[in-house]
Amino acid sequence: MSEPDLESIERRMHGALDVLKQEFGGLRTGRASASLLEPIKVDAYGAEMPLNQVGTISVPESRMITVQVWDKSMVASVEKAIRNAGLGLNPSPDGQLVRVPIPELSEERRQEMAKIAGKYAEQAKVSVRNVRRHTMDELKRMEKDGDLSEDDHKIYSEEVQSITDKTIAEIDDVYARKQAEIIQV
Repeated sequence: MSEPDLESIERRMHGALDVLKQEFGGLRTGRASASLLEPIKVDAYGAEMPLNQVGTISVPESRMITVQVWDKSMVASVEKAIRNAGLGLNPSPDGQLVRVPIPELSEERRQEMAKIAGKYAEQAKVSVRNVRRHTMDELKRMEKDGDLSEDDHKIYSEEVQSITDKTIAEIDDVYARKQAEIIQV
């Protein structure tokens, strides 16, 4: 390896951003969103399956999510999985349709959700910083082994820092938008 792969480094850092967006999708804001139920696993046919593989998730109105379960024998399992997901939701079955009303969030619950969002954002930043640290260590090793000149080391270090700063700014932006969405009444 004669020079670091900056595209790979950027891709790994953006992986943390993608995970953050996925986690934020499952964070309740008081408005119905199909992504709220996507991380839920259902006991189906002796295995854990994602909810979207046993039924169709839709949002017919702003405070209601419905799950059209394909196999009638799975309705009770879907209802139980949603109830036990720790989202504070109370599903009600109606034939093969499971209705999930989204209750209004209390001010205290909004603050709690904002804190959780902050923890997710901080975890993403830590992941990005770990990629940077690993890359900087690799650059030092390459310079020490003679694979990289001192000037190239400085140039690559600055580029890696630039990618890191840009990715952390994107994380901050995504977090600020999510926080505003959670706090909004």
